[in-house]
Amino acid sequence: MIVTLTMNPSVDVSTDVDHVMPEHKLRCSAARFEPGGGGLNVSRALRNLGEESLALYTAGGMHGAMLQDLLDHEHVPHRALAVAGPTRESFAVLETNSGQQFRFNLPGPTLSEPEWRACLEALASITPVPTFIVASGSLPPGVPDHFYAEVAAFGRTIGARVSVDTSGAALQAAVDASLFLIKPNLRELALLVGRPLDDEAEVERAALELVSSGRTTVVVVSLGAAGALLATGTTCERLRSPTVPIRSKVGAGDSMVAGIVAGLVRGLDLREAVRFGVAAGAAAVMTPGSELCRRDDTERLYRYVRREVE
Repeated sequence: MIVTLTMNPSVDVSTDVDHVMPEHKLRCSAARFEPGGGGLNVSRALRNLGEESLALYTAGGMHGAMLQDLLDHEHVPHRALAVAGPTRESFAVLETNSGQQFRFNLPGPTLSEPEWRACLEALASITPVPTFIVASGSLPPGVPDHFYAEVAAFGRTIGARVSVDTSGAALQAAVDASLFLIKPNLRELALLVGRPLDDEAEVERAALELVSSGRTTVVVVSLGAAGALLATGTTCERLRSPTVPIRSKVGAGDSMVAGIVAGLVRGLDLREAVRFGVAAGAAAVMTPGSELCRRDDTERLYRYVRREVE
């Protein structure tokens, strides 16, 4: 079983407008409403790719109820964990004249200690025991930085592979607890190792340092349009991304994580699973708003990059 955990989900609202300018009423296109937040996006992308997961997430207020309806509509298996504060809303606007996208993320509700501890208890109550746990996204106010470290510790007790996709102090605490996989970008990797990374050799050295120290088994450094760097054991390998038309970058990282997990579930070796994840990330940027990767696009792009390396 694959379980995703989203502590700070959102209702993602996206729209288009010809031109963004201050002090004017901007006439937007019809809004699109989708579930959002790291773990929910991973579960949604897994569903798109033909793999099932259980999405655990906090939910409160009007937007929390809307979030549950949206997940039901997409047929994503999910379990809402009630909190007192209202689920946040995120807003993305595509400026059609320039092709630029403007993204606004609200902080989310403040969780009490009983509320965030109840999330850990809900994770521990799942049967059958999950084999993959993907904890992804920011932590809302009130949740301590060591929260994902506690998820990692629980994963070790049940033998689950735990992947954490977050940033800042929460990611630092999580890797100190030892993980299966992390997917930092270059900025996040530099913060993890505590020094600037000025060239490719430094990036590789930093990724291998995290693996050799036992903080994580696998590091997949997200390089955007350039693909990803895979570090495991004592080796690094760069896996390039296919060139695709860009419509929206929202959800590309979550689609990459979903692709990696889907690949591993299907029995691909680690290199091929990461290559499948890169294809899923590329497929996601081809879709509008906060729509995620599509299965046909992902598998076509994966076949393409496979042919390129053969």
